[in-house]
Amino acid sequence: MYNHAKQGEEDAEPGYNTSKTKQKGGFKATSFIYALVALENMGLIANMVSLVLYFLHKLYFHLPEAVNTLTNLMGSTFLLSVVGGFISDTYINRFDTCLIFGTIEVLALAMMTYQAHTKSLLPQLPPCNKGSCMDGGMGVYFYASLSLLAFGAGGVKGALPALGADQFDRRDPKQEKGLASYFNWLLLSTVSGAAIGVTFIVYVATNKNNQNWWKGFLISTLGAFVGYVFLAIGKPFYRLEIPRGSPLVRIAEVIVVAMKNRRLSHVESPSELYEVKEKDSESIAANVAHTKQFRWLDKAAILPENTEPARWKVCTVTQVEETKVLIRMLPIIGSTIIMNTCMAQLQTFSVQQGYQMNPKLGSFKVPAPSIPVIPLLFMVVLIPVYDKLFVPFARKFTKNPSGITQLQRVGVGLVLSALSMSIAAVVEVKRRKQSLKNPFQPISLFWLSFQYGIFGIADMFTLVGLLEFFYKEAPAGMKSLSTSFTWISLSFGYFLSSALVDIINSATRGGGGGGRGWLEAVQQNLDTTKLNLFYWFLAVLSVLNFFHYLFWAVWYKYKND
Repeated sequence: MYNHAKQGEEDAEPGYNTSKTKQKGGFKATSFIYALVALENMGLIANMVSLVLYFLHKLYFHLPEAVNTLTNLMGSTFLLSVVGGFISDTYINRFDTCLIFGTIEVLALAMMTYQAHTKSLLPQLPPCNKGSCMDGGMGVYFYASLSLLAFGAGGVKGALPALGADQFDRRDPKQEKGLASYFNWLLLSTVSGAAIGVTFIVYVATNKNNQNWWKGFLISTLGAFVGYVFLAIGKPFYRLEIPRGSPLVRIAEVIVVAMKNRRLSHVESPSELYEVKEKDSESIAANVAHTKQFRWLDKAAILPENTEPARWKVCTVTQVEETKVLIRMLPIIGSTIIMNTCMAQLQTFSVQQGYQMNPKLGSFKVPAPSIPVIPLLFMVVLIPVYDKLFVPFARKFTKNPSGITQLQRVGVGLVLSALSMSIAAVVEVKRRKQSLKNPFQPISLFWLSFQYGIFGIADMFTLVGLLEFFYKEAPAGMKSLSTSFTWISLSFGYFLSSALVDIINSATRGGGGGGRGWLEAVQQNLDTTKLNLFYWFLAVLSVLNFFHYLFWAVWYKYKND
């Protein structure tokens, strides 16, 4: 016989049904997670916005190779979040997963610190006449440290957001509102740490003509280490989910059973489909209501005649609907990739733009990678205003705990990202025109604050919207892996950026520009490129992508418990 009690154990979200567990969690528990996020992102974001200068001026990369190395690093970091998400859903709880991958991340940062401080592991002047001078033993060491950094930081990102979200029980209306606020405060912790990173750490690293990079990496290493200590100290306060086995097996089961039952006729009423009643299954995870999309999967919930219910013979409606949810998520992932391709430009080409602009603020010289502090500080103010004022106001009309739906929030971000790229193109025209007219009197670095500021607001809407969307819509045993879909979108955006740089250069070499592509600079001088056209290209692509996203957002059917 098919054991209903056993299935109930599989479908439950362990840890929420005891009085001891109910005393844990909440914002007291997430405060330790906020501390880690701030301290870790202090170094991570500083590296994201400044490593292109490290590659250019310390390791003597050429501009396209420096840009692609950074975007490939960030793309790999976010892609590997899937590994952390899968492991924490299947084998190890999210807390232990974060500590294991966090150790790898700290090790990688320590390796980068050592290399930046050791002359024998750095290329020497005069630089080689190649795109990258990192070969031989120092090349192996360099790429090993970057690989470990991507693996460690990525694994943490796959498990940490879901660990924090687990501290709120969605069956409690008050905690449901707390969950909506959690993601906002998670972003606030990120941008607060990032604001320190892009000012203090970047200033230390780029000071004295790019000779102090090892100090910047050292601060990042210590910050991450202290952050993981905070995470470990908070263990007594966490609600820890017990891994429920591979979610991919549950999905595969639905597809296999649906294929086996493909010759069966559809039932006349959804009530005829197989489901284990919540009171019978002993599961505290709510059943998911039937939807009409992907009806061919419904056949997995049809119990053939003279057949006893058993695994791989019949699936519950909830299990089928969980599979449908994941299929519906795929177009949402795909339609947010272009925005993250735009983000990659703000961490690469826009930083190089700032390097050729007037960095003076009075007598103080502002490092070009520190310009993002303007939108970061703006977000530090805006996020609490959004969470404490806008969300409660909107909630009165929409009755949605988050104020507006997650997909509406993402849509706002996509519109703003297109506007940011348009402004970036206009600013580049102004910068290049002045630089060609009088290279000794460039325009102010703070012109970049417009494109950074608008994109910062876009990121506030989109990143939080996606994290909350993928967590809330995910099947009960797939919260981490589903949340990592946000980082998959980021990953593909970075990889697409690398591909677009190569494609644009190849496609435009045959036209004007003296046989050079739009983005191929002479002696790292952006005045010899057509970067403004690349920005316009991304702006148009972003507008088209918004309508693509709009189609799928309207088509999407939210999961109803």
